[in-house]
Amino acid sequence: MNTLLITGTDTEAGKTVLTTALAAYWQKYFPERNWGIMKPIQSGEGDREWYQKLFSLQQTSEEITPLYFQAPLAPPIAAAKENRQVDLAVVWQALSKLRSQRDFVLVESLGGLGSPITDELTVADLAGDWHLPTVLVVPVRLGAIAQAVANVALARQARVNLKGIVLNCVQPRSEAEIADLTPQDLIQSLTNTPVLGCLPHLDNLADLDKLAQVASNLDLGIIPEINKISRVKDKD
Repeated sequence: MNTLLITGTDTEAGKTVLTTALAAYWQKYFPERNWGIMKPIQSGEGDREWYQKLFSLQQTSEEITPLYFQAPLAPPIAAAKENRQVDLAVVWQALSKLRSQRDFVLVESLGGLGSPITDELTVADLAGDWHLPTVLVVPVRLGAIAQAVANVALARQARVNLKGIVLNCVQPRSEAEIADLTPQDLIQSLTNTPVLGCLPHLDNLADLDKLAQVASNLDLGIIPEINKISRVKDKD
């Protein structure tokens, strides 16, 4: 599958940072590949507008975000305020079409893995039902270990194809602080999930060269969906 879902433990975990870094990495190191980006459901302005500003995407707003609601609230609540439904068929059709047109598609989820998409479904349910390879972003802060353990447990319950965890410094952290707050060996031992690396705190999220460098420091080779394209590039 040529798709990777980026989700997190919660809002403001760093999903947009990782998605932007991976997009910058893809753009710099695989310029001949036709990649796409999607924020399937968005409530209020934010990520869709950010990606349109930062990258020269040959995608319409609807192709990036098939379902858009005005209120910056959870989708079922935002939809109810507009007397609308969260129509996941629209999202699936848009994702399927984009995947058929692109070599690789980055998909940023809303909220966290446990965030509601409808009155019955969470992001984890959707990732599991749609068989989306997934990376979980865990912010470097007190309580991160528990968040990682709980979210990986949720992922397993929903049969999510979880490829790994990426740590993200939501504020400046020293190496010692990172080791104390998010010890990689302990997190891997407790979750039985590989930690792919740690994103440093970045002052300028529009610096694409720096973002590409940061992404290249992650252990991306462990993700078959990315590694496959790397092998194709090497053959070229």
